[in-house]
Amino acid sequence: MLVPKLGQVPEKTQEVLLLHLKRNGEMTVSELCGLLGITEMAVRRHLASLQHDGLVESKTVKQTRGRPTHRYRLSDKAAGLFPSGFQALAGDFLDMVREERGHKGVMEFLSHRNDRIAERLKTRMADKSLGDRVAEVAKIFTEDGYMTEWEKLPDGNYLIYQRNCALHDLANQYRQVCVLEPKLIEVLLGVKVTRQQYMLKNDPVCGYLVRQKS
Repeated sequence: MLVPKLGQVPEKTQEVLLLHLKRNGEMTVSELCGLLGITEMAVRRHLASLQHDGLVESKTVKQTRGRPTHRYRLSDKAAGLFPSGFQALAGDFLDMVREERGHKGVMEFLSHRNDRIAERLKTRMADKSLGDRVAEVAKIFTEDGYMTEWEKLPDGNYLIYQRNCALHDLANQYRQVCVLEPKLIEVLLGVKVTRQQYMLKNDPVCGYLVRQKS
């Protein structure tokens, strides 16, 4: 539905709507109608879709006269759609590690980061069934901007797939990021995980097969 990052020249109505909310803060349906040049029904339909995706929030504001009005704003999750310097900063840091310790040093650094993440998240996995752990992993990655979904397959295995890569540009430069991602998921789930689809090989998503223990 949305491109990984929104720039200054959006291509779709929902992208334009998100940019207006980014620039103007809270807005009403009427205000968005004026800026987008479409009907209230169309604006409400787009807002409902964006709220379903967790990108837009609303609040009710009481009026001195008449019915309360709804004001819409971006959610914290939507912040990941807009350009930032985070990947550039992370890339500069990994460049320095590579210059001092080579690609092996980059792998060691990122592996250590994986260990720290797994330690921090282990309480969210505790006392959960495999299905619940899969759902929690999808939630964790979604919180980091990966637009992650999951499903249970007829054979009892699970599929986790990401519709957006929050580190796409960085991963394109340092494939170690991609190598270690399924390893982190394996540690969190405690079962074998294999990559089935890969965005950097022109697949539409990154897909991971989660196997039940035999």
